[in-house]
Amino acid sequence: MNDKAFENKVNQDLDNLNQDFAALGDDSVTGLSRMFEQMADDVRETVADAVEAINQTVGQGLSQYNVKVQDAVDKVPGGLSEKAARYPWVTLTFTLAAGMLLGVLLKPGRHPVG
Repeated sequence: MNDKAFENKVNQDLDNLNQDFAALGDDSVTGLSRMFEQMADDVRETVADAVEAINQTVGQGLSQYNVKVQDAVDKVPGGLSEKAARYPWVTLTFTLAAGMLLGVLLKPGRHPVG
């Protein structure tokens, strides 16, 4: 092999090496991208499952609460539950009265300043 052929061979080998390194880099980036996409998909699925479980739990809790409130309302004498259902101001009045009563009962005693 003469010097010119040897130089061409070295240049060709360097070009092939550069192409191989570029392909290796592209494959590495592609592989990392796939890994990150898979991890992101796993996180999305986990979050979606958690949200669904929370929604079911909250829905069950609200259903139980509604049943207990309905039982309490049904026990009130004098058709008060029907009036509260028909007239929103009756419900608001009872809610305000109950809030004020709880405020009076639960507030700490006042201490004089000074």
